[in-house]
Amino acid sequence: MGEVFSGPAVDPAPEGTDLASARDGDDAAFTRLVQPLRRELHAHCYRMLGSTHDADDALQDALLRAWRGLGRFEGRSSLRTWLYTVATRTCLDVVAAQGKRALPVDLGPSSDRAVLGSAPLTDIAWLGPYPDAGLADSPACPHARYEQREAIELAFVAALQHLSGNQRAALLLFEVLGFTAAEIATMMDTSTTSVNSALARARKVVAERVPARIQQQTLRLIDDARVREIATRYATALERGDADGLVALLTEDVTWSMPPLPHWYHGIEAVTDFAIQVPMTRCPSWRHLVTSANGQPAVAFYIGDNGTHVAWSITVLTLRGEHIAEITSFLGADHFVPFELPLSLP
Repeated sequence: MGEVFSGPAVDPAPEGTDLASARDGDDAAFTRLVQPLRRELHAHCYRMLGSTHDADDALQDALLRAWRGLGRFEGRSSLRTWLYTVATRTCLDVVAAQGKRALPVDLGPSSDRAVLGSAPLTDIAWLGPYPDAGLADSPACPHARYEQREAIELAFVAALQHLSGNQRAALLLFEVLGFTAAEIATMMDTSTTSVNSALARARKVVAERVPARIQQQTLRLIDDARVREIATRYATALERGDADGLVALLTEDVTWSMPPLPHWYHGIEAVTDFAIQVPMTRCPSWRHLVTSANGQPAVAFYIGDNGTHVAWSITVLTLRGEHIAEITSFLGADHFVPFELPLSLP
């Protein structure tokens, strides 16, 4: 889609020395203007693209477009609206070029027994985890339906991948960011009718794929210390080869997936068999750091011997009550960098 550097006539134009200086070519002034919005713009790009690394690239590209086009910014919308317009259109270009991202559950049925020697699928664009540090618990604006953390939960972001780019953008701009259908029509260079149609389809798909009780609702019923304890007990059970300790933490219908490995497991028997056959038996020793990702408890796992342990996976836990209902282990040291986690532990 082409770039448009004006927006709907709703908010007063941003004024101030930095805007004037930025229009005159002062890149430091432009940096000061956009800095307060970088975190939420980055989260928007992640929701659109399902990858932290793609979000990095898209935001960088969007800000470059904005910087180059700032002289044509007419001030008929707020700077925030205009930057979201540029970021959304940048992400739509990426979606059109690469398509959607997947999790193993999207590829086929679960495996009943541990699959040994499973090879990563490198021709699949996989969904990735998101570091949630710095994201607010509140909605982005009073009119938004979703809180910012709620809108990066794995189930929600995974559901977005089943939408077209326009449906994805319309839902996020309306439900997460609180823009009106008329504003979105201008931002996406389309009609209000098209926006409302995209919203209706998007809401239906998301409702079918996102659990009724979101993770933020579950986590509010458990204090932070207890959530951390559950994550620690899970990690410790793997490290010690404690199958009984692991089973005690899981729901009967638990799932475990490990992108980029295609196989996944459903049900406590299949998950336990995999845990015993692979991480508890065939892998060297483990170490871990408890963290958070996608607004959910997570564990950074390191694998090695009695010496150095190297980055292995960011494992995101989905809870139901005080038990683990989903384990999603994102394999690869490249996931650790956005979380600002060490790549090895001595």
